[in-house]
Amino acid sequence: MENYTLAGTEASASYANDTKSKSFKSLRAAVVGNLLEWFDWTLYGTFAVYLGANFFEKTDATSALLSTLAVFAVGFVGRPIGGLLFGYLGDRMGRKNTLVVTMTTMAASSLMIALIPSYSEIGVWASVLLLIARMLQGLAHGGESGVSYVYLAEIAPADRRGLWSSSAMFSATLGVMGATVLGIALTSVLSPADMKSYGWRLGFAFGGILGLFALYLRRAAHETPVYDSNEVALGSAPMSRRDKLQILLKVVFFSAGSQVAYYTWVVFAPSVAISARGMEARSAFIASLFAQLIALCLLPFYGYLADKFGRKPMLFAYGLGLIVAPIPLASILTSQPWTLLVSQGAGLAVWAIIGSLYAALIAEQIPTQHRGLGVGFLSSLVASIFGGTAPFLNTWLTSIGMSWVYSLYIMFLGVLTIIAAIMIHETRGVPLSQIRAGG
Repeated sequence: MENYTLAGTEASASYANDTKSKSFKSLRAAVVGNLLEWFDWTLYGTFAVYLGANFFEKTDATSALLSTLAVFAVGFVGRPIGGLLFGYLGDRMGRKNTLVVTMTTMAASSLMIALIPSYSEIGVWASVLLLIARMLQGLAHGGESGVSYVYLAEIAPADRRGLWSSSAMFSATLGVMGATVLGIALTSVLSPADMKSYGWRLGFAFGGILGLFALYLRRAAHETPVYDSNEVALGSAPMSRRDKLQILLKVVFFSAGSQVAYYTWVVFAPSVAISARGMEARSAFIASLFAQLIALCLLPFYGYLADKFGRKPMLFAYGLGLIVAPIPLASILTSQPWTLLVSQGAGLAVWAIIGSLYAALIAEQIPTQHRGLGVGFLSSLVASIFGGTAPFLNTWLTSIGMSWVYSLYIMFLGVLTIIAAIMIHETRGVPLSQIRAGG
C-alpha cells in the first residue's frame, strides 16, 4: 500500500513539474513573440519622419508628417477587424495556433514596407502600398494583442496572474526599446541623407526576418489549460444585453486612457520631440530609450502589487496619474534631450500602472467562452478609436499652438479610468474558470 501511495505521489509530482515546465515554455514563447510583434508595429512610429519624406509629397515637412500619421491612424482601422477575426479563431482553433498566424502576417507586412518604392519613383502608388501594408499590420496586431492577452492570463496561476500578465507590456516595451535601439544604431552609423534614403528600410527588413524566430518558438508552445479543458465549448449561460453593455463600458473606460497615454508617452514621444521641438534625432532616441527603461523596471513591480493589493486600487492610482501628469509633462519638453528623458520617463511611470495589469484586467472582465473574441475586438476597437488618433491629434494641436487641449483630453480620460475602477469587481486571485459576466 505504501508503494502505491509513493508511486502516486511521485506521479503527481512529475505531472506538476511537467505542467510547470510547459507553462514556462509557453510563457517564453508568448513573451518573445509579443516582443517581436511590437517591435515591427513600433517601427512605423520610430521612422515616421522618414516615411513621410519617402511616401508623400515632401514640399511641406509638417504636411508629410501629418499624412504619415494619418496612415498610422488608418492602420488602426484594421485592428478591430483583426481582433474580430483572430479573436474568433482563437476561441475556435486555439490561442496558440492563432498567435502563429498573426506573427506570420506581421512579419510579411514589415517586409512589404521595406520594399515599397518611394513617392519619387512610383508617385501616389507609394502612398497606397504603404496604406495596404499598414492595414495588414493592423489586422495582425489587432489579433495578436487580444489573443496574447488571453493566452498569458490563461496560462498564469490565479494568484500570480497580475505578475505573469505584466509580461505582455513588459515584452511590448522591450519591442519598443528594440525599435528605439535600432533607430539609435542606424542614425549613428548612417548619415541623415542615407537614413532618409534607405536606412529606415533596413529596420523594417530586420523586423520581418526576426519574425521567423518567433514563429519557431510559438509552434513549440502549448495550448492554455483553460482552452484545453473544453470550457470554451461548454461555456456558461449566454450573456444578456445588460452584461454586454457593462463589459463594454468598463473596458472602454479603463482602456481609452491606456491607449492614448501609450501612444503619447511611449511610441511617438521621440518623433514629437524631433519634429515639433527640433531635437536632434539620435539624442531623442537615446533619451527615449532610457525613459523606457523606467517603465521596464516598473511593469513587473506593479504587476506584483496588483496581485497583492488588487486591481481596483491600482486602477484608481492610474486614473489619478492621468489627471495630474499631462500639463506639467507637456511644459517640460524642449529641444534639450534631458527634457524628453524627464517628461517621457515620468509619463511612462504613470502608464506602467495600467500596462502591468491590462492583460489580466481585460481578460478577467469576460467569460471564457467569449474571451478570445471579446478581448480581441474590444481592445483593438478602443486602440483604433483612441490610440490610433492620438499621435495625429497631438501633432495637429501642437502645430496650431493648442497643445494644452490635448493635455485636457488626457485628464478627461483619467476621470473615465476612475469611474471604471468604481465599476469593476475585484478579481485578484479568482480563477478565470470562475469569471462570469457581470463579475
